[in-house]
Formats: sequence, structure tokens, C-alpha cells
Amino acid sequence: MAITYLKKAAKTPESESAQAQKVVAEMLARIEAEGEDAVRAYAQKLDGWSGPIEVARAEMDARAAEVPEQVKADIAFAVEQVRAFAEAQRESVRDFQMTMPSGLVAGQKWVPCNVAGCYVPTGRYAHIASAVMSVATAKAAGVGTVIACSTPYRGGAMHPYVLYAMREAGADVVMTLGGVQAIATMAYGLFTGKPADVIVGPGNKFVAEAKRTLFGKVGIDVFAGPSEVGIIADATADPEIVAIDLVGQAEHGHESPAWLFTDDRALAEDVMARMDALIAALPEPARDAATCAWRDYGEVIVCDTRAELVEVSDRYASEHLELHCADLEWWKDTLTNYGSLFVGEETTVAFGDKCSGPNHILPTRYAARYSAGLSVHKFLKPLTWQQADRAACKELSLRTARISRLEGMEAHARTADARMAKYFPGHNFDLGDPVESV
Repeated sequence: MAITYLKKAAKTPESESAQAQKVVAEMLARIEAEGEDAVRAYAQKLDGWSGPIEVARAEMDARAAEVPEQVKADIAFAVEQVRAFAEAQRESVRDFQMTMPSGLVAGQKWVPCNVAGCYVPTGRYAHIASAVMSVATAKAAGVGTVIACSTPYRGGAMHPYVLYAMREAGADVVMTLGGVQAIATMAYGLFTGKPADVIVGPGNKFVAEAKRTLFGKVGIDVFAGPSEVGIIADATADPEIVAIDLVGQAEHGHESPAWLFTDDRALAEDVMARMDALIAALPEPARDAATCAWRDYGEVIVCDTRAELVEVSDRYASEHLELHCADLEWWKDTLTNYGSLFVGEETTVAFGDKCSGPNHILPTRYAARYSAGLSVHKFLKPLTWQQADRAACKELSLRTARISRLEGMEAHARTADARMAKYFPGHNFDLGDPVESV
């Protein structure tokens, strides 16, 4: 077995997290103590925004005039694709009820959360697609109130295209807020009086840390960090396409890993030789982001066999994983850890990032080993229920009383005793030996 690193990352996501944790802890503590005043202060200090936090519906409608017709058509296409996939996900889960062997009738029903918070980053880029991915999916799940937040764009109001995408995807409330203060505002229900039950959406390391810290007080989509891409490529792959796709994801940010896994050393070396020129040809700020990402986090790994490639790829659990290989069905059937899979050269990650339908809010930092990306399921709760008639009550009471007493839980047992005494007076059933005081 041979696994060779032709390029090894100089940094890891963990090496950049300590500062974020300290900053986020201080900000959350202040916002929890001071509420909306602290949020306004952070909005002014960090984003230069002193205007209204909540965007009025009339303003949303008026600013739609700033959006060209082709942009509107493209956003409508993306909304339709994402909504259709999310609705199909919703239809794949169903309510049910069944009669248990004891006679108890039990069931499950899927109930949406009442309030969802959707964060849409707008820093280096205007993430139109993130508005569609989060808001449209929440609405397809049936969430009653969807609150969407995005950063002021370059010191001004929210980017008009992001605002339009939120509106078209169905956001009920839109707020001009970014970063930690946006996450805290949605978690605590500031300005709306409606604390979010779940908060979703991508963001920088401070946003990710805020979501991680608040998890428990609210639900979150995934433990996420900077965007990642992994590409599995064999000798059949086109090195130019592979290199372009690695660069395409590295432009997300300075800390975005790009990984190539291959069993063909010549391909690996060819791809590596192309990267600098492809990055240098980018405009700013993409060039700066991709330069840092590839230099500090890029990796190229050569393996002897495709079984080793699967092992390495599953260990990395890439957020996005592309397949540039022969025998694509084998890879689809064998790989187990990834956020979303892009099968074949014709299918670039950028399709999923922007408009193809499956969600682009995906697990990073190895979290794809145990979790999946955003879907309608994140906004739904599978609630169970049960109902016993007298016959089932008798059967369950006997078992419950005896098991409870074996565990030493007398009060549990007595809830069963009381029902037996009421429904079957004069009974002489074995309810177990009462628990003695210690």
C-alpha cells in the first residue's frame, strides 16, 4: 500500500480557530446582555451600517427594479430547481401509524419548525445562490416564519440581487445584518420577537463558530467551516478541467482546501503544473483567495489502487467530491463520505453551488463522516405519538411496573399500578416487588 503526498497542506482549519472562538465568545456575551443595542453597535463598527435592520416589504419590492430581467430569470430558474428537489425530499418522508404487538397504536408525524433563520454571506462575493438554497428549502419544508439575514454590501445596503433572491425564495422577514451579530440576532429573536428554532447557512470562521457555540440553544444545519473540494481523478481525466475545478473552489476564500486524489502520478504532476497560471489569470479578489487557499491548504495525494483512493477520500470526507474517472457507477456505489457527489467530467461543483437543485450547504471539516447537507429534513421534526386502549394498557402496565422496579424506579411503577387498580379492580397480577428505601 502506498499513499504519497506530492503536495501537503501547510495549515489546518483547526490552526485558525482559536482567535475566532475568543472573538465570538465576547460578542455573544455582549449581545445576550445588551440585546439590540449591541447588535446595532456591531453593525456600525464591523459593517459600517447604521440604517434600518429589518428590510420593509415595500423596499424589497421597490429594489426589485434594480435587478435586470435576465438576472431575475436566472434566479427564478435556481429557485425552481432547488424548490423541486426539496419538495421531492419532503415527499420521501411520510407520516404513519401502526398497531404494536401489545395492541398499542403508535405513530410518527413530520412537523416543521416554527421559525428558521437563514444566513446569507455577502463579503468577498454576493452569494445569491445561498439565499435560494436556504430560504427555498425551509419554505418547502413548511416552516411558518423564515428570517433571512445578509451583510450590508461594501458599506451600503444589502446587495440588490441577494435581496431579490430572498424575496423570490419566500423569506418572511429580511434583515440587513452580517456575521456573529446576525447569528445571535436570529438565535435570540431580536428585532422580531421570534427566536429561531434552527439556523442554517454558510459563512466565515466567525459565523461557523457562532453557530457552534449557540448549538443547543438553537439547532444548526451542520458544523461547517471554509468550503472544500476533493477530486478523484484517474488516467482518463483531463488535467486542465481538473485544475480549473480545483481553482474554482479555492476562490471561496483564503482557508478553502482543494484536494486531488489520484492513482496516476503523471496526471497529478500535470495538474500541479497548471495551477499557478490558472490562479494568476483570475481577477481580484478571487486571485488572492485562491492563491492563499492553494498555497496553504491544497493537497495532492497519489495512491497505488482505487481501493486506496476510496480509503483516503472517505477519510477526508470532502464537502464537495468530483469524480473524473472510468467506471463511475463503481465509485458511486463504493464511496461513503462526502457532502455532495458530482459524477463525471460534465458535472462541476459550480453547478451545485449555484442552481442545479441539491443543496450546497454541506458539511465540512470531516463532518460528512456522520452528517449530511442541508435538506428539508433539517427543518422537520419526526414526532412520535402513542395511544393505548384498556387491553394494551394492561399488557404495558404489567411490563412497565416490573421493569421499573428492577431499575429501582418506584414512582414509574406506581403510574402503572394506578391504572391497573382503576381498570382491573381486585386483580392479582405480578407487578414486581416494591422498591425498598436505601
